Amino acid sequence: MASRRKRAPLHFTSMPQIDVPQGRNGKHKAIVTRILSDLDRVPAGMAIKVPLAQLAETKEKVRSALNRATRKSGRSVATASDDTFLYVWNDVSSRSRMG
Repeated sequence: MASRRKRAPLHFTSMPQIDVPQGRNGKHKAIVTRILSDLDRVPAGMAIKVPLAQLAETKEKVRSALNRATRKSGRSVATASDDTFLYVWNDVSSRSRMG
């Protein structure tokens, strides 16, 4: 009778693949989702004001996350900021240039 080799234990735990979460929910997902939701509801020519004090991360990181999300969805937004707010609006001028 052949002896069975003993397998080395796994370094990490395992789980069924079907239970693995799909998609990437980064730490900025909540704020970016809220910003995009508000942008869907503001009239053309209006900007939303996001208080910088309410951001968990820096405005630069939120801007980057917003940029990634809008590029992925084919949407165009513009941003500006001062010491208190991050301003975000739908950039309709770039749509007219593109199409």
